[in-house]
Amino acid sequence: MIAGSNGIIKLTVPLEDGRDQKKLMRDIKIANKEKWQKQHWRTIISCYNHSPWFEHYRDELEILYHRPFDFLLDWNLSCFEWTVKKLEWPVIISLTDSFQKSYDDMEMIDRRNNILPKNYLNFEPLTYRQVFEERIGFLPNLSILDLFCCEGKNAKNLLLKNHY
Repeated sequence: MIAGSNGIIKLTVPLEDGRDQKKLMRDIKIANKEKWQKQHWRTIISCYNHSPWFEHYRDELEILYHRPFDFLLDWNLSCFEWTVKKLEWPVIISLTDSFQKSYDDMEMIDRRNNILPKNYLNFEPLTYRQVFEERIGFLPNLSILDLFCCEGKNAKNLLLKNHY
């Protein structure tokens, strides 16, 4: 979810066989017949072209949005890797070969299903100046893309300060 001039815009990735699939995440395919990446990229430019930090991230984001992805997991991992790189967070990413219902709390923190579209407003919002705030008010808990475009390198400090 990002901030548009008229409010929240949901950028969704179309999936072959729809949303409610009972498959392993690695097997969920993107429906690339729809030009979702092109549409997302145009929307992002429209929303953030005048934000203070968009130019700083533009080239890398454009490469990401023009790179083909067949599987949702590959898209999600690429976005996550780009994000932690920009935040300069030392994150270790590891994938399992099979579904594990639970993990040992001493080994890792399991954040699966913590943040979902249906519960994103349940979190304490991180506040910062947004592009369309004067027009539509502050929109809480948007994509980290909004935070990067509005706050740039200060995004890391804001996140650490708010214990996310």
